[in-house]
Amino acid sequence: MKLDHESASAEMISKEYLEPDSVEYASGRVSIDRLEPKELDGLPFGAIQLDRDGVILQYNDYESRLAKLEKSAAVGKRFFIDVAPCADVKEFHGRFEEGVSRKKLHEKFRYHFAFKQSPRDVTVTLYYSAETDSVWVFIRPV
Repeated sequence: MKLDHESASAEMISKEYLEPDSVEYASGRVSIDRLEPKELDGLPFGAIQLDRDGVILQYNDYESRLAKLEKSAAVGKRFFIDVAPCADVKEFHGRFEEGVSRKKLHEKFRYHFAFKQSPRDVTVTLYYSAETDSVWVFIRPV
């Protein structure tokens, strides 16, 4: 589904806490895996797609602003080692690994990113997508 980037943000209602596999637009539900890059950038929360090894496949504009990290500096990097080593703990990385191994993950939890440049408290939702065999990390400031 192709949506106009300008109107997509205004029409979008985030349902990611209830159903993280898709977002709802006035025109209907759209799978998170099928969003165009511009649509992903229009989401009202941080969205990061990781492969099974934790390598960043997609990193939206909202997360880029929140983390003060350019997309070009994030995509292709290892999330838990290169981008957010403070998340390389059982409570975060452990959940990710367990979900990837089971191919089933839908967890929401509060987390503190102890970044030197911009520490922040957030709510994280981890969601495994069977469609793309990847994990979506949704991040909202608390």
